[in-house]
Amino acid sequence: MSGPAPWLAVLALATLQAVLFALVGADRLLGWVQAACASAGLPYNTVMVLAGSGLLGICSAVIGSYAVLRRRSLFGDAVAHAALPGIALAYLIARERHFFSLLMGALISGVLGAMVITWLRQSTRTRQDAAIGLVLSVFFGLGIVLTSAVQRDPSGAHAGLEGFLLGKTAGLISQDLLLIAVTSANILLLVWLFQKEFLLLSFDPGFAAVQRWPVPALDILMMTLLVAATVIGLPAVGVVLMAAMLIIPGVAARFWTDRLAALLPLSGVIGLGSAIAGTYVSSIREGMPTGPVIVLAAAAVCLFSMFAAPRRGIAAGVLRRLRMQERVARQNLLRSLYELVEEAPDSAVTAEDVAGKRSWGVADALKLLRRAEARGEVRRTTDGRWTLTDLGLQRALDVVRAHRLWELYLVEQASIAADHVDRDADELEHILPPEMLHQLEDRLKQKGRWPEDRVPASVHPLEGVAGEGR
Repeated sequence: MSGPAPWLAVLALATLQAVLFALVGADRLLGWVQAACASAGLPYNTVMVLAGSGLLGICSAVIGSYAVLRRRSLFGDAVAHAALPGIALAYLIARERHFFSLLMGALISGVLGAMVITWLRQSTRTRQDAAIGLVLSVFFGLGIVLTSAVQRDPSGAHAGLEGFLLGKTAGLISQDLLLIAVTSANILLLVWLFQKEFLLLSFDPGFAAVQRWPVPALDILMMTLLVAATVIGLPAVGVVLMAAMLIIPGVAARFWTDRLAALLPLSGVIGLGSAIAGTYVSSIREGMPTGPVIVLAAAAVCLFSMFAAPRRGIAAGVLRRLRMQERVARQNLLRSLYELVEEAPDSAVTAEDVAGKRSWGVADALKLLRRAEARGEVRRTTDGRWTLTDLGLQRALDVVRAHRLWELYLVEQASIAADHVDRDADELEHILPPEMLHQLEDRLKQKGRWPEDRVPASVHPLEGVAGEGR
């Protein structure tokens, strides 16, 4: 791809839709939808509101996922707040609450805010987060002042601009919802058309530039789609909370997958479900604002994902840590038992011996010994001592072999003193993959230092016990 291909695709798509709308007409299209709802026995207004908010939830979630991946999550928040002055100015100019005029004013103001952020970041020493905060606060403050001026004006007392702060779909008519739905569908279509380009732009823009892709044009296109999704979402979610619809679904989906091909559809499903649930609840409850309910629904999904996701969730992380602690304790117990009886394989040890070897408490050592007994790794003698079974001895040999391989490597390659290497090897043996152990073993064999019939000798003295027979 090279040249102005992104803008040619956008222009061709816009031209095609303009021709289709000129031939069909918005009124005829809405008439078809109304007839379909009547034949299916569905309430027309409810279907339109749910369809518009659902498409908005999908497109804001999908394009917002790219913003999350590119670490531009707050860019949409700044654009949403920067759009408020444009809404108020559009009303003051038109002197009526014309939905398309208000959205155009929001779009112009939002694009201006985005341009100011870019200029501050590129032309001054201002960091991006500071530029976003500056534009967000200044534009939003200006918007509040202009909105107050509209409310004081006799013709603007019932303008309803406060609905753009927290979102209100009840005041939208069918033509307004059709505009939202068509714009959302266009955003999704363009994301699908440029999915390969947006993928490379998100993860490796340098390689895209080397391949002579129009990286600046693609970046502007992605930001334009983000601005468009933000602007059309203002009537439903509002200025204050629009950023949540851009960020939360992508963050929630990120807990479940590492692949972009799965991340985008999943975030879209989360955005769709949150938008429909929030819109439905606000429609059946008098005075319930749409935007906050949608955001709360998305936040509930995000919290569930944060705890329940199988790989990145908190519960999975806690479970992994517990399993790791259990595995480390089991391996340390086996190694301690082996080292205690290494010089006298037929001897047995007490729980106090094991506790002293690892600086454990006697109760903790006894608990670990009982768990090992349940696994068949140790057995208890008639006098209350503990000794390794054949299964436990084989597993202990594997653990000790890995530990001493790392001791040899650290002493020879990392120049760690022999009397300090035990702790470092103890940390490595539990976390590194078996492939590295095989490589270390091969190196020792090549040097003729690998004993075929037993584990390598320890590089530091071991303290054993003289116990009674097995």
